[in-house]
Amino acid sequence: MRLGYFTMPLHPLHRDGTETLHEDRQTIIFADQLGFYDAFIGEHLTDQAENVTNSMIFLATLIFETKQIKLGTGTSNLSHAHPTLLAAQAAMFDHLAKGRFIFGISPGALASDAEALGILSEDRGQIFAEAIDVILAIWQGEPPYNIDLPNNRFKVSVEKTQVLEIGRGHIMKPFQKPYPEIVGTVVAPFSKGVIAMGQRDFHPMSANFLLDNWLPSHWANYSAGKELAGQKALAKDWRVARTVFVGDNSAIAKSYGKENADSPYRYYYQQMYTKMKISNRHVIFKKHQDDDDSTITLDKILDELVISGTVNEVVDQILALQEKVGTIGEIVYAGMDLVDPALGRRSMELMAHEVMPRVNEALGLGYQTNADAT
Repeated sequence: MRLGYFTMPLHPLHRDGTETLHEDRQTIIFADQLGFYDAFIGEHLTDQAENVTNSMIFLATLIFETKQIKLGTGTSNLSHAHPTLLAAQAAMFDHLAKGRFIFGISPGALASDAEALGILSEDRGQIFAEAIDVILAIWQGEPPYNIDLPNNRFKVSVEKTQVLEIGRGHIMKPFQKPYPEIVGTVVAPFSKGVIAMGQRDFHPMSANFLLDNWLPSHWANYSAGKELAGQKALAKDWRVARTVFVGDNSAIAKSYGKENADSPYRYYYQQMYTKMKISNRHVIFKKHQDDDDSTITLDKILDELVISGTVNEVVDQILALQEKVGTIGEIVYAGMDLVDPALGRRSMELMAHEVMPRVNEALGLGYQTNADAT
């Protein structure tokens, strides 16, 4: 089982945005030093707490300050820009990173982003589907392209202006062939989108704020999609993000990971519950879809979704998770605001150097870092 990293990020509003941007950079550099396999960073245009506005720009600052870790957009919101722009930028990033790039994609779920862009009333899921088709067509095509797919709003051609002998009209292709790994974040229980991922050989990452009992629905639908494509789903392609805090003792883990009023985990889930309720997506915090909203409390969410404890306690919880949901290819550690930098970094260190080797030993597996894969 690999170990990855994902951060939205999500910081308290009183914190200085410049400081948190640099803090998040340093955390990913630290993850690289610890041997994390990959790191994903989210993006939003209109959220003060989640202040990375372009994940590709943010990650570009890390290409030459990291050595092994794969850098993943988590995600590029495909409804926010023309697919030609995204195809060209992602391809250039892949060359700069010499293949240490994962193209994480989604429609873009934040309503205020959509309103600011003037697409609030549009079907962003449909825009997303059309955009990824065009991005792949660009990467697999040649000038003059003449991409005019059925029922697709995006048309791409350079036929009128190309001058191939001087290079005009070429759109850059990625470094990785035929293109980088494509990963989609899955949030909704029983998501139909993950069926399409399976059909197209995109890889799912189940969100860390989704209760464990919904996770098997993601694997079942991904497997169904692979079957429709005449292929078998491979567990190595399934990432499951979880919210984890590893402490040197149980008291620290319980306080920092769940109970202390200043706990970054407590702040994170207060924010997530509020945001999901506003968008009527808070079913993810329910054991059953028809449960009353009164069954959801912050303490209950923390108990259900934060894996916290000593090394041995976290090992046991991860093994129990795998037994419950099936074989996981990668556990993706969700990054929090560093209320206490020493505790936050210590948790990552214990996760990489103590927890994951013991988990993989118990599973009879080797602990794969990026160095092992190259």
